[in-house]
Amino acid sequence: MSLALCASSSKINSVFKEFVRNASKKTGGSTQNTNGKVKPKHRGWKVQDGHFVQAGHMLATQRKPRFHPGLNVGFGRNCTLFAMEAGRVVITCEKFQPNWDHNWVKLIYGGREQQTIFKKYFNVIPEPQHNRFKLIDEI
Repeated sequence: MSLALCASSSKINSVFKEFVRNASKKTGGSTQNTNGKVKPKHRGWKVQDGHFVQAGHMLATQRKPRFHPGLNVGFGRNCTLFAMEAGRVVITCEKFQPNWDHNWVKLIYGGREQQTIFKKYFNVIPEPQHNRFKLIDEI
């Protein structure tokens, strides 16, 4: 009887071996963070000196105030510089005279008391208005 059981069990095993199903799809892995690479932020100048911009156009993105707002330029909460009026971009490098009485000035510019400190300013010079219309007195 044990022989008959062995014969029938081998038949059953062979039947099961024929109907083994394989996976129809590969296992899905994460493609968001491949190789530990980080997406770049593309910070820095967005507009070069002499280019024409519209109001609200982004001039520079930065984490710390490396570039400073000048004429007709706004300063965002994340240190982004943007144009407040339409015009031509002018980038200037000007002397900076810090107030040495402040503690944060001593912390940032410490050891540079005898040096001249320069800062880069973004300015937007508006285009001149046309002179086609004249104001006249009302009658």
